[in-house]
Amino acid sequence: MKDEEARVRKAQGRAAADAEQIDATDAVILDALERDGRATLSDLSEISKLSVSAVQSRVQKLERRGVIMRYRAVIDDERRGLPIRAFVSVTPLDYSQESTIPERLETLDGVMSCHSVAGAPSFVLVVRVASPAALEELLNLIHRTVPVNTETTMILKTYFGK
Repeated sequence: MKDEEARVRKAQGRAAADAEQIDATDAVILDALERDGRATLSDLSEISKLSVSAVQSRVQKLERRGVIMRYRAVIDDERRGLPIRAFVSVTPLDYSQESTIPERLETLDGVMSCHSVAGAPSFVLVVRVASPAALEELLNLIHRTVPVNTETTMILKTYFGK
């Protein structure tokens, strides 16, 4: 137990140290990249009031430290042909298999993300599909893949999000 407590304290210390190393200029750069992952170094230079080379150095350091984990495109799901989005709450029937659920669901087409949550369900999935029938198919596939109960909430409109 003491080893586990020491590991948790060490991890918390690393997280706090990382957070302390993010200064106001880094925060400006991170906010800009979060809004537009394709922002150029020149754009970031103008926003942060640093030289292009200074911005490049900061971005590279943030990437190396894992603060910037990846860059990605934000896709319009409706134009892509996947207009149905839903949250699927997942509760294991057999808690001895709980730890394997994310890796078993990760490869299913339509499952976009899996979040471990506090509360009654163990996980909440974000899924996107082409139709209500495709959502029903995906739910059936989830049940065939892992022994779980699910509760589905369809997303009608997203006002904001990251």
